[in-house]
Amino acid sequence: MAGGVVDGGPAKRAHLYEHKFTHYFAFTCFVGALGGSLFGYDLGVSGGVTSMDDFLVKFFPDVYKRKHEHLKETDYCKYDNQLLTLFTSSLYFSALVMTFFASYVTRKKGRKASIIVGGLSFLAGAILNAAAENITMLIIGRILLGGGIGFGNQAVPLYLSEMAPAKNRGAVNQLFQFTTCFGILVANLINYFTDKMHPNGWRVSLGLAAIPATLMLLGGIFCAETPNSLVEQGRFDEARKVLERVRGTTNVDAEYQDLVEASEEAQAVTSPFRTLLKRKYRPQLVIGALGIPAFQQLTGNNSILFYAPVIFQSVGFGANAALFSSFITNGALLVATVISMFLVDKFGRRKFFLEAGFEMICCMIATAVALAVSFGDGKELSKGSIVVCVNMIFTALVAQLFLMSLCHLKYGIFLLFAALIVIMSLFIFFLLPETKQVPIEEIYLLFENHWFWKSIVGQRDQHQVKAAQV
Repeated sequence: MAGGVVDGGPAKRAHLYEHKFTHYFAFTCFVGALGGSLFGYDLGVSGGVTSMDDFLVKFFPDVYKRKHEHLKETDYCKYDNQLLTLFTSSLYFSALVMTFFASYVTRKKGRKASIIVGGLSFLAGAILNAAAENITMLIIGRILLGGGIGFGNQAVPLYLSEMAPAKNRGAVNQLFQFTTCFGILVANLINYFTDKMHPNGWRVSLGLAAIPATLMLLGGIFCAETPNSLVEQGRFDEARKVLERVRGTTNVDAEYQDLVEASEEAQAVTSPFRTLLKRKYRPQLVIGALGIPAFQQLTGNNSILFYAPVIFQSVGFGANAALFSSFITNGALLVATVISMFLVDKFGRRKFFLEAGFEMICCMIATAVALAVSFGDGKELSKGSIVVCVNMIFTALVAQLFLMSLCHLKYGIFLLFAALIVIMSLFIFFLLPETKQVPIEEIYLLFENHWFWKSIVGQRDQHQVKAAQV
């Protein structure tokens, strides 16, 4: 079942929602979306920094030595160093731990509080990384960066979802992805120029992460709290005023009432994790909390983006050429994100998932073939060497194991990613209903009318539901 339009009754008033475009709404969402730039900038800048000779000489001399022993070999096993990959994955392990704290703060103190804490943590980590003189300072800085990402990734997407009108929620949510991609692109460009700034270009790259951190911090300070959060905190009059301001109309009775009823239902839940295990919430657990976050990382895209400069160098690119090639690759990522922002609310999330899966399968197979040809000269490789929560678990594991897997499995790792993408696409095709233009408060209705999930979740109430294909 692709979507739903409902008649009357509590939490079924979406057809009565009104909204107009307001500059206030645009400002709050854009500033909130800047949180994505934190994750994007770090993803892009760290991968480039790990390929810089000046950085390797100071912190990882063994890797630098292996890298330059056989300059003509296409051997990315030179980078297979667990301490080097710890530099990468420590951020994600930190983000995983901080996610649990972020969840509490976001729920009890509001989305703004988490955004502010995330900005402060990331700012401190950026400063410490830029000033690092030893591995300890480097890792502690990464842990602080991870704390910022843990809080930001918890609060910012939720902030955007709650501020966005139901009909435009897909495009607004894409702002987070857009700023993530933009952060990666900017980081690649900065790395390209700082690689020529010997011997401290890497300090400039890492230190400039303070800019998106500062923007996120300012966004948390000056943007309004979401109406949903205000209702949860019992600040009802303030919640209605913010809702009227962000929607550009005083006729918000239907949406406001849905928020109040959804909040009352949520507050009646005494054990969220135990509640999530109930049959009626099985789709949210399987799809939203486990499936999609895990597949997002198991496709390998984030690790490939992170290690892109290393991979380009391994197949024969020079240091600067590898960094610039990564810039071009991420430029394509940014363009694709912009396209999806304008089309996601027209075609729906499910179709975009499936189309992206097909593209990724083709790209992974093409990459495997290209690397197989690259290693066809006989040279031997070295033989040595809850939603946000699940996302960070797999991000950390894949980041920590990627280079080692690439070293031992060679191009086979990309075929493995392709196979996982096939599984992901089947998962989406059979189990994910379309949520286009469906308010958050009415998502459960899609599962009650889905060919598979309806036998598991049953009917929550007796109101009649009209299912509509989209």
